[in-house]
Amino acid sequence: METLASAMRRENRRSKAPSSSSVATALASGRVPLVMAFLSCLAWLYVAGRLWQDAQTRAILSGFLEKSSGSVPKVLSVEDKLRNLGCKAIGSKIVEAEMDLTKAKSEGYLWGNRTAAVDSDKKKQLLAVIGVYTGFGSRLKRNVFRGSWMPRGDALKKLEEKGVVIRFVIGRSANRGDSLDRNIDDENRQTKDFLILESHEEAAEELPSKAKFFFSAAVETWDAEFYVKVEDNINLDLAGLIEMLEGRRGSQGLYMGCMKSGVVISEEGQQWYEPDWWKFGDSKTYFRHASGSLFILSKNLARYININSASLQSYAHDDISVGSWMMGLNATYVDDDRLCCSSSK
Repeated sequence: METLASAMRRENRRSKAPSSSSVATALASGRVPLVMAFLSCLAWLYVAGRLWQDAQTRAILSGFLEKSSGSVPKVLSVEDKLRNLGCKAIGSKIVEAEMDLTKAKSEGYLWGNRTAAVDSDKKKQLLAVIGVYTGFGSRLKRNVFRGSWMPRGDALKKLEEKGVVIRFVIGRSANRGDSLDRNIDDENRQTKDFLILESHEEAAEELPSKAKFFFSAAVETWDAEFYVKVEDNINLDLAGLIEMLEGRRGSQGLYMGCMKSGVVISEEGQQWYEPDWWKFGDSKTYFRHASGSLFILSKNLARYININSASLQSYAHDDISVGSWMMGLNATYVDDDRLCCSSSK
């Protein structure tokens, strides 16, 4: 028979024995801190890796900037900006144009600046440069001129010493260096009375551009008060021309010739056809201009053509072209019957 003491001890052991459910709960509650600690470690490792990568990237960029900072200026100059834009060549052309304009003003192509027309070296200025237009097939005409109004040899040199230069004006053949060019070179070696326009192609349709090349070359080669264009089909009164120009010494802005106007030919295929006829208005008449047989420009007007030749509009005929260039200038038109030349034909 169980005693009271043994019964109490059995009851105490029963109450102290843990149940299976409580054990499972205790085990589950012990795993949670471990999982959280593991996830925290993973998060810490990820953040530390990203911070290390960012630090490496910043170090690389900093080194690259330090290396490149020595070669790239902090403040770009105007020249650097032009170079970066591919405009350095344009910039140099602008500078050259400004220098040419300054030089032209100083040498008196603007007739308001009369005192600047005197050369700084006090060298004697020529009275006139006379350019006689000629062609490859005009050797007989040239020989006639050399035996009549145009001096040759020593007489031509003496005339130059007195201030008048005369040259036959011709361009180059379309086939550079062919027999046409060689014949002109041979003739020039014998007579020494040519102004050969190396950049001009000699052709009937190129006469307007020949005017640009002639006045430009003449101005750059000789310093004269007047520049005269003469065709090779007229009898020139050289003494009368020199006397006329002597009386005009010191004048600025003179455009001299046998002034005329005329109808603009708009029908293609007709003689004197003008492709740009529509520019001359509904009345289809030319403006006032000097006949192409002979006309004279003072030095400042010839220099104007030289400086602005690239932008000057040319028409079908050289006298119309030159007349149009004078239209925009404050030129003095001199209409003289003595310059209405008779033909030598």
